Amino acid sequence: MSGYMRTGPLLIAERGADTGLARAFEVCRRIHTGADHLSPQVVDLLPVHKRPYAHALAAFGLWADRLADEGEVSERGSALARFRADTLAALAGGPGAPVRLSPVQRAMVHTVRAWDMSVPVLEELLATLEQDSRRPPDFPGFADLRGYMRGTAGTVAELFGTVLEPVREDAPELMSLLGEVFQYVDILHDLPEDLEQGRCYLPRQDLERLGLDADDLIGVRGTDAYRKLIARQVQRARGLLDQGQGVVDAMHPSSRPFLATTVAGLRTGLDECEYLPADPPGASPRTAVPARLSQTRETPVGVLPVVPELRQRQPPVPSPDPGGPPAAVPEHVAVIMDGNRRWARALGLAPVEGHTAGEEAMYRLVDAAGDLGIKYVTTFAFSTENWSRSPEEVSSLLRAFTRRVSGVAGRLHARGVRMRWYGRRSRVGAVLRERLEWAEELTSGNSGTTFTFCLDYGGRQEMVDALKRTVAEALSGRLDPTRLTESDLAEYLYDPGLPDVDLLIRTAGEQRISNFLPWHTAYAEIVFEDALWPDFDRSHLVRAVDAYAGRRRSFGGTLIGKSV
Repeated sequence: MSGYMRTGPLLIAERGADTGLARAFEVCRRIHTGADHLSPQVVDLLPVHKRPYAHALAAFGLWADRLADEGEVSERGSALARFRADTLAALAGGPGAPVRLSPVQRAMVHTVRAWDMSVPVLEELLATLEQDSRRPPDFPGFADLRGYMRGTAGTVAELFGTVLEPVREDAPELMSLLGEVFQYVDILHDLPEDLEQGRCYLPRQDLERLGLDADDLIGVRGTDAYRKLIARQVQRARGLLDQGQGVVDAMHPSSRPFLATTVAGLRTGLDECEYLPADPPGASPRTAVPARLSQTRETPVGVLPVVPELRQRQPPVPSPDPGGPPAAVPEHVAVIMDGNRRWARALGLAPVEGHTAGEEAMYRLVDAAGDLGIKYVTTFAFSTENWSRSPEEVSSLLRAFTRRVSGVAGRLHARGVRMRWYGRRSRVGAVLRERLEWAEELTSGNSGTTFTFCLDYGGRQEMVDALKRTVAEALSGRLDPTRLTESDLAEYLYDPGLPDVDLLIRTAGEQRISNFLPWHTAYAEIVFEDALWPDFDRSHLVRAVDAYAGRRRSFGGTLIGKSV
């Protein structure tokens, strides 16, 4: 390590590091892991002592970006201004400064001090994001777009370069170029969603050369002009990456595997950006994804002290549990994923961060279900009643859904999982609806576990919608209402092929079904689990299945034995 590392604040791996700080770094790891499924794995290529700082930098950038990008437009600027002022005040005031910081800020402040990072570069990042939050993006030319990309991801990458230990003077400049490419990939990937929000991050000159206007881009997706526009951006991004790839040799040898993988990942990301605009609905994602869905939850021993509230668990494994496999396995398990907001609140995070962390729990659920032989898994993602939450939370949650669909679908597809959407489809935004239906089509031929997510779903509303369709059929003469049976009515549900639920699990200690699948859960066994959803893992599912296997089910008739 560099000499200045021995004279700065204690590293969190050193004896004497406080558990509150370790908790803040663990929050950063969870945020980074929950928001991005490639770079957290790449971080594992770094030496053990550098990994927590990499997660802290990534989480800080994600957190600041979300403040600039989500919530009420009128409040974004002031929220970022407070975030910026508190962070810089803590850095200026020294370790004992009486500034109240979120866990993400606390970890970042410690990281800046421990690695003697450039505070002006950090100020540049926060200033750029604050400006972005206060006005719509408008970049006349490519140079203007580059200024924005430098101020956002370029600054984060330059700070990150300090942790990677430069051995050449041009390392900061090269790291900034990698950051710009990362931001470019993000801009291109999120273009449809941003356009729907009235934001276009592409240079006006490029649009004008092709006779396009930002307001018209939604309607020309898939056309030759649109493809040319994207191809031009990808070409420029590849040029930046060619300039910046020399950073691999500009850093300490211990950091080079991480950087080489990052460069390769950016190239793949640019390939995907060029490919996606004309992507047919059934095409497979071109980005490699892991064979298992869930991420490793292990932090290297000795890096972080053990914090009881955020204890580490081993990754789920397919081998039998110590007590042996369950005596009987349900065909269909449904889960009410409760506790995301409480988990986030306990850590001082925004509600959307709890939902992001809950995504990893969903992957663990599907992995474990596949290992146990469960054929159907259904989760309650967003109810018809959830629309009554604050506009800021609803907007953030749906935006997070939209950003994550492609990655979620890719991982489920690689695992052989079939993905289905259950609920009303008329109220969600066009981009989210398009991506979800694409995900259904992509995974439609898979024969593994069927994963159904209930989005904009309410059980009573489903009954009303089914009744409306039944009445319409009767009025048209195609159905005799006097001969209507249960099987007939089931044909008018959102998905007649969804089987009855055998086991219903609700997390976070709540004991009600909250309008979830009333038709399908008529004879379901119910298990109420105390764990908050983001902490749900294989052991919780096995315990619930064991409880199911020990119950005697008669379905209102003759008792025929345990769980049969």
